[in-house]
Amino acid sequence: MSLQTIEALYAAFARLDGAAMQACYAADAQFDDEVFSLRGAREIGGMWRMLCAATQSQPASRAAWRLEVSGLQAAGGRGAAHWEAHYLFSATGRPVHNVIDAEFQFDDAGRISRHRDRFEFWRWSRQALGLPGLLLGWTPLLRNQVRTKAAGNLQRYLASQGDGRAA
Repeated sequence: MSLQTIEALYAAFARLDGAAMQACYAADAQFDDEVFSLRGAREIGGMWRMLCAATQSQPASRAAWRLEVSGLQAAGGRGAAHWEAHYLFSATGRPVHNVIDAEFQFDDAGRISRHRDRFEFWRWSRQALGLPGLLLGWTPLLRNQVRTKAAGNLQRYLASQGDGRAA
């Protein structure tokens, strides 16, 4: 069941279906990566829906989108995957090839209860942000600015979707 959940998550992501991705998470799930720290399927699903919508909204972004997934495994309530996303960063239009390792924990129903994605922030920031990422991507200052902006974008997105309740 847990392996099927991971497969469903990435199949939905490949077709940019954020709602289907959200359905893979338990209501009280936790998600953390280098940019987001989210609690609850509402916030996590909102992030995926927002990212998918940003890619779908521009023909060039949609054309650039590609997802590669490998190393799927699940056993004993835990799982892992390796995935690589190729996309245009919506804020700058710059091409990004992000390399991510994911770790999962599952609830008794096989839904994701914890999801941790790890990627090299400096590598990502150099691609997504260009010169500022190259010069400052290794600093906590830029990481915190990106996190703050992403959190604000997510809250605005949730509010625009009629889902602006406090987290």
